Amino acid sequence: MSPLASSKRLVVKIGSSILVDEAKGEIRHDWLKALTDDVARLHKAGCEVVLVSSGAIRLGRTHLKLAPGALRLEESQAAAATGQIQLAHAYQAALARHGITVAQVLLTLDDSEERRRYLNARQTMATLLGLKAVPVINENDTVATDEIRFGDNDRLGARVAEMISADTLVLLSDVDGLYTGDPRSDAAAKFIPEIREITPEIEAMAGVAASEMSNGGMVTKLMAGRIAMAAGCRMAIADGRPVGALGALIDARARCSWFLPEASPLSARKKWIKGSLKTAGALTVDDGAVRALSAGKSLLPAGVTTIEGEFKRGDVVDVKDRSGRVLARGLVAYAAEDARRIAGRKSAEIERLLGFRGRDEIVHRDDLVVE
Repeated sequence: MSPLASSKRLVVKIGSSILVDEAKGEIRHDWLKALTDDVARLHKAGCEVVLVSSGAIRLGRTHLKLAPGALRLEESQAAAATGQIQLAHAYQAALARHGITVAQVLLTLDDSEERRRYLNARQTMATLLGLKAVPVINENDTVATDEIRFGDNDRLGARVAEMISADTLVLLSDVDGLYTGDPRSDAAAKFIPEIREITPEIEAMAGVAASEMSNGGMVTKLMAGRIAMAAGCRMAIADGRPVGALGALIDARARCSWFLPEASPLSARKKWIKGSLKTAGALTVDDGAVRALSAGKSLLPAGVTTIEGEFKRGDVVDVKDRSGRVLARGLVAYAAEDARRIAGRKSAEIERLLGFRGRDEIVHRDDLVVE
């Protein structure tokens, strides 16, 4: 079995050129049926699956009967608005056969760069996964301009994997992996099954996009690999064109190139938290909270006695005991003003105190590094 079979949280990026029939400009329904059958198989085994899917612009272009050739920005946006409905409906219908709920999430580059929007998107996806839904994500091409676009769904897939702490990212594309050269033009190009570091030599092997329907290419796939590996997420580049491509990967019947990081997603995230040079504030906790933290539990508002600093939600803060000794460091789930209102109170009181229902924890254990 391949590493894919043991994944707990998987992101699958689906290229436009494999989902949409290039000649007809329509969804390959036999391909999509096989994909969603394999997603359902993973889902039943307990794997949380997120799909990052291209194809909206190409579908909308067909529906709107736009002329061949390059589209103007406003034409691309109009095509995306029309095609996204068709794309979401196709996934919904295909997964409904298995009783799986689909959720549509549209993102722009700013959603992964601006801290508050990043946290909101991450929490939304975490909630959807907790509710056993399959998020289908695409770039929000309807409003995106060149300045705020990812430009390709390879990097979007990597950003999503980073955002949700996925352990595996699969890029289904029109190439079955990384080669020493472009196999379409270089007969001597050799297949590379495993990459543990993206070196300048590896970068020099990157080619260009083969299809006019694809904005990506090996260059963007290596960029995605760099993002994923830094987040502790392994990544595979695989040929997604055959019907049943994902199932073939699960069963190790198809070859692919694996990009393998040194750390797991959670340890990579915690290394980043621990390595923060400057914290935005501090939380002093009581003896009960000290014991809970040492047992690997989250920090609840009830255990917080004092709050220092004017931090925002998602900032890194120190956690101290009554003597001032730093016990841990973590990402706080509330801004300082709200944290002061709920400090020392039970989680059940949060909604009454703040006027909204936030997280039960003031610092979740996944966002906490104990010293």
